[in-house]
Amino acid sequence: MKKVYIIENLDCANCAAKIEGKFNAHPQVQEATITFATRQLRLAAEDPDTLIPELVEIARTVEGEVTIHPRETVHEHDHDCGCGHEHHHDHDCGCGHDHHHEHDHECHCGHHHGHETSHDEAHHSHDHGEEQDESPIPLLVGAGLFVAGLILNNLGLKWLTLAVCLVAYVILGRELVMTAVRNLTKGHVFDENFLMSIATIGAFFIGEFPEAVGVMLFYRVGEYFEHKAVERSRSQIMKAVDLRPEVVNLVEKDGIRVIPAEDAQVGHLLLVRPGDRIPLDGVVITGESRIDTAPITGEPVPVHVAEGDSVTSGCVNTTGQLTIRVERPLSESMVTRILDSVENAAASKPKIDRFITRFARVYTPVVVAVAAATAILPSLVTGDWGYWVYTALTFLVMSCPCALVLSVPLAFFAGIGAGSKKGILFKGGQSMEALGSVKAVVMDKTGTITKGDFRVQEVAGGHDVLKLCASCEQQSTHPIAQSIVACAKERNMELFQPDSLEEIPGRGIRAGVDGQTILCGNERLMAENGIAMDQIGEVYGTKVLVAVDSRFVGYIVIADTIKDGAKAAVEQLKTRGIATVMLTGDAEDSAKAVAAEVGIDELHAGLLPHQKLEQLQAIRASKGAAMFVGDGINDAPVLAGADVGAAMGSGADAAIEAADVVFMTSDVGAVPEALRIAKETAGIAWQNVIFALTVKAIVMVLGLFGHASMWLAVFADSGVAMLCVLNSIRVLYKKK
Repeated sequence: MKKVYIIENLDCANCAAKIEGKFNAHPQVQEATITFATRQLRLAAEDPDTLIPELVEIARTVEGEVTIHPRETVHEHDHDCGCGHEHHHDHDCGCGHDHHHEHDHECHCGHHHGHETSHDEAHHSHDHGEEQDESPIPLLVGAGLFVAGLILNNLGLKWLTLAVCLVAYVILGRELVMTAVRNLTKGHVFDENFLMSIATIGAFFIGEFPEAVGVMLFYRVGEYFEHKAVERSRSQIMKAVDLRPEVVNLVEKDGIRVIPAEDAQVGHLLLVRPGDRIPLDGVVITGESRIDTAPITGEPVPVHVAEGDSVTSGCVNTTGQLTIRVERPLSESMVTRILDSVENAAASKPKIDRFITRFARVYTPVVVAVAAATAILPSLVTGDWGYWVYTALTFLVMSCPCALVLSVPLAFFAGIGAGSKKGILFKGGQSMEALGSVKAVVMDKTGTITKGDFRVQEVAGGHDVLKLCASCEQQSTHPIAQSIVACAKERNMELFQPDSLEEIPGRGIRAGVDGQTILCGNERLMAENGIAMDQIGEVYGTKVLVAVDSRFVGYIVIADTIKDGAKAAVEQLKTRGIATVMLTGDAEDSAKAVAAEVGIDELHAGLLPHQKLEQLQAIRASKGAAMFVGDGINDAPVLAGADVGAAMGSGADAAIEAADVVFMTSDVGAVPEALRIAKETAGIAWQNVIFALTVKAIVMVLGLFGHASMWLAVFADSGVAMLCVLNSIRVLYKKK
């Protein structure tokens, strides 16, 4: 059984990695994944709930204040708001505290309610009292005393300097030192708190009083801003994807009642006013409006909806008032599916992330060993114990690998958030990483490159050809027949009823009208009736030939419409040096015409699903890693077999399930965009790794060559971590 929990009071990404390792070592845990970016613990075990008390104890051997509680939160709503007032919620979070929140939500009744609930924790995991923002006051007091200590030190008042610096150190470092002592009793020698404590207390012992306080001050300031940056990025990413409503407006006989969104059932009628989000997936019962689908699909052009049209949760109703019938409850609606997708993606760790976690286990002990060697060996030779101990202490300051362990997963999390804002759902860090190595993009035709809607593209032989053919095809349910009739109606043609009508399977239709015989069908129908035809050139699509009384009078070409951005998307892929291939079950003629129009490099037509998979394997063998983009049920095996499978959001559920990436827009332009985001994200992750290690290495070398400085060491630790966090979220703000 798999279950998701919220794990709170995790201060350090490196500690989160250590806790995850300890959880996975537990004999009853099949798999445990901690995602620092979302504060989630995903636990697979026979009965996960029974393990939680034990796991909390294990976690507290690494971080003393850790709590774990179920993701789902029970709500007791006080909503008799008719629509205008504050809503009070009591939240039972399973963590032993009652939380009373006043919420500032958009209650989909056209008013804002003065409240502020953070949805940056998925599924109502609220920030609790113990997670409140750290007050900057101790930092300010400590900074003031540090300045006073510097002045006194410059005046040569050594004992007064020591006294002021001790007070400042107690204010700034008390908690850190106490945590270090607690953790030391549990065997955490390479804990960041312990290393910082040793480094700064050591500075006191060698007479560097102001420097000891300064290092602790700047470490705490760096930690404060790093924490703020992580919280801000977490909040921005989750707000971008958490579009679930708090409440909905239920239409009843005696008026409108506001109810919690999770209480809305299939079949309920909901009122959606202009400016409100569509709260749940449904169908319009009354009203018409324009819907802004950008929050879900990234598509900027509003879509017109009227009675009978389906609407997707998360989209914004811009103009008219709508009443919708709920088709899916909150747990199954698009807004929840998107949120789940992003959370699952954040928990799926790419290879670089797993590598960094393993690397961190080795890195800290190695740096500590180097520090010990630096303190002892040169001192034995030179006798200058003060200098070399100081140098060794600077190494301890920067020995924590937090910048690496935090920034790499955060980079992928930001990339996943950036994709979701553009209607691209990455299902994991591994999917993003795999996209970076794609050498060929293999696409299905219908529903991927083309819209899957058959339309009349050409009428040859005059106005009457369309009218005759449409009149004869009125009763047919064939998609081609329906597209001919639709075209005639669009042109306001008055159709007639034939006197007689005969459908000839695999050929077409024979009809009698006013004593004339009309034939509408393919070349076989014409040949069997001995009708000579004019030479017809190469055309893209299906030809319907028309003859009247054994005389050929013209033809109609029906074809699937190529998507607007398909050609531009293929060009973008080519500029990236990526090969483009089309695999389709359609006939070769129409497939060739589409491939030529769009600019596809290679085509394989007339394929059955298993043949598509065979062709894909051949393409992978010849060209390298392949991404397959499709939308049909028959595409599911190929999607699963590709290095990266991508499904169009308009496609079959089986295809969406099997895919690694889902394009909500169903636009081919999302393919190069997804590749760009994935490449940038992987690039940022490596930038962080290289930057952090380079800065730390430079500071260590400077120390060994006589330019040791704890200030530099603090920058190499906290400063670098903060810069890496800011670099990680850069992809969120990048324009297309």
